[in-house]
Amino acid sequence: MTSLGVLVGKELLEQWRTRRLLVVTVVFAAFGLASPLLARYTPELVEALAGSDFQIEVPPPTIADSIAQILRNLGQTGVLAAILLAMGSVATEKEHGTAALVLSKPASRPAFLLAKVLGLLATLGIGVAVGTAAAYLYTTLLFEAPASAGYVGMAGMLLLQLSAYAAITFLGSVLARSAIAAAALGVGALLIVAIVAALPTIGAYTPGALLGPAADWALGRSSPDWWQPVLGTAVVIGAALATAISAFRRQEL
Repeated sequence: MTSLGVLVGKELLEQWRTRRLLVVTVVFAAFGLASPLLARYTPELVEALAGSDFQIEVPPPTIADSIAQILRNLGQTGVLAAILLAMGSVATEKEHGTAALVLSKPASRPAFLLAKVLGLLATLGIGVAVGTAAAYLYTTLLFEAPASAGYVGMAGMLLLQLSAYAAITFLGSVLARSAIAAAALGVGALLIVAIVAALPTIGAYTPGALLGPAADWALGRSSPDWWQPVLGTAVVIGAALATAISAFRRQEL
């Protein structure tokens, strides 16, 4: 892992200079703030649009609606961000020849990949932290305060889910010469996970199943089977990164 610290610093600086970190943080903050507002005022908006000619019974919004909206919005936005961030992380550098230039210096290939993964996780982690913090503030103002420890666990679950899609897209970026091909792999993985998640037994171990325990924790409820999606997601991430390192060792740059 020669020069890992230097490579990680380079990746973090690149995330900042290319404004990826800033864009991700702003987008997550916007969706974090908007989610409790949507949960609180959507029923009133539906009733107002329906007018007096139609009688629509909409149950009053609760904190559970806010948590569901937060997970839905930040989850969907986060998956897109994870794919966009990861798709060109290695493929673009191979295409432009910068990967060969960096590896001509005393830097190992595993360290090169690990630094990029840590840079991706740092950007996603900051985005999730800012987005969920903004959502917590507005949920507290509009409803009530979620369970603090459980809410932190919810944010961790959300980051773990996004990390899975980032890892799969990252693998595609290592295997492919094109960022578009890597993105296609990430989107394909999203569709496959959605299909597998609907299957009995095995679906409980997919990244998509992380959001159920996440919501329970934020609402102060227990979730005894939380370890199943955590284990399954950890296996997916580990397998993707191990395959990426193994493949990258054999590639001609």
